[in-house]
Amino acid sequence: MSLQTLSEHRCFDGVQGYYSHGSREIGLPMRFSVYQPPQARDRPVPVLFYLAGLTCTEETFAIKAGAQRIAAQYGLMLVAPDTSPRGARIPGEDDAWDFGTGAGFYVDATRAPWSRHYRMYSYVARELPEVIAAHFPADDERLGLFGHSMGGHGALVIALRNPERFRSLSAFAPICAPSRCPWGQKAFSGYLGEDRDAWRDYDASELVRHVRFNGPILIDQGLADQFLAEQLYPEVFEAACHGAGQALTLRRHAGYDHGYFFISTFIEDHLRHHATQLGVKI
Repeated sequence: MSLQTLSEHRCFDGVQGYYSHGSREIGLPMRFSVYQPPQARDRPVPVLFYLAGLTCTEETFAIKAGAQRIAAQYGLMLVAPDTSPRGARIPGEDDAWDFGTGAGFYVDATRAPWSRHYRMYSYVARELPEVIAAHFPADDERLGLFGHSMGGHGALVIALRNPERFRSLSAFAPICAPSRCPWGQKAFSGYLGEDRDAWRDYDASELVRHVRFNGPILIDQGLADQFLAEQLYPEVFEAACHGAGQALTLRRHAGYDHGYFFISTFIEDHLRHHATQLGVKI
């Protein structure tokens, strides 16, 4: 399980790094970023995996969210993978911003030709935590998952399906009911085919009716989000959680849009939420 260090930078007495490895799930090189807090020099630390949204890369969260200062304070490692395979050479993978490159949707594709490389679900749920545990001072028993937009969808789905693996969960403006929205319908039909029964495994609002996350879920949503009405459907997930008895805090914020100014405003609340769930003394 070889790892290539692309760059490392001193940050709040910790290290912000960028890395690459050959992925067995993807079948191609994958990049990811890691912030190691100063506490990681002395002991294994809890790990938060952040999943970014459409068009983003492994750099987006590290550069824009302003999370390192709080992670250094709480002793949390931050890991952010890329949002899709790169260089799969599939015809059409670069034709649209919301499908293909930069838009893996955190599913395991079953439809050819995407099924060979577009396996972001298994990459995040299984392989990436193994890579982090093998190469970084990670406490593999204390893992959390969060994300934004498409990545918020990925975080909800992966954590709901793997509650024994991830102990804390949150999201910013997630795509809560992808089976109902244009982004999700385009991605699911392309990656999974037209059988809507197969879509349910990757739709958080469907999943939560049948499976539970072992703890409270935190979601923040801006009310000036340009994608709120057509794409996100937080009210559908809220109703599903209520019906299923799943603990959820859904906070709605007037004036905030879909971007990283919104995320950076509330990132401290999310890291505190994860630290509490992962047993970090605050």
